[in-house]
Amino acid sequence: MSNNGKIFLGIVTAAAAGAVIGLLFAPDKGSETRGKMKKQVNDAADEILKAIQKGKITLEDLKGQATTKATELRDKARTKFENFQAHAEEAADSAKKKVNEQLG
Repeated sequence: MSNNGKIFLGIVTAAAAGAVIGLLFAPDKGSETRGKMKKQVNDAADEILKAIQKGKITLEDLKGQATTKATELRDKARTKFENFQAHAEEAADSAKKKVNEQLG
């Protein structure tokens, strides 16, 4: 695979990772969220291809942008997961306390 192919594959992978993260934390119904994500990924891919064809961006630009976006998405997902985990632990502790109170 050429370097250009590897870069494009990296961009697609980052977009897919973002879509998965979005699905995990989306407030909408699953089917609605999947539809939105699919449209966003398709729109982004179309814009990237148009920009490359017009020579407005290079693959190196895309590589840098994809790396930055992937890092942002990873950090955002980590923060959301940590918040979810903290709330889950609080809920579990609260439930445990209530059960213990009921049992005496």
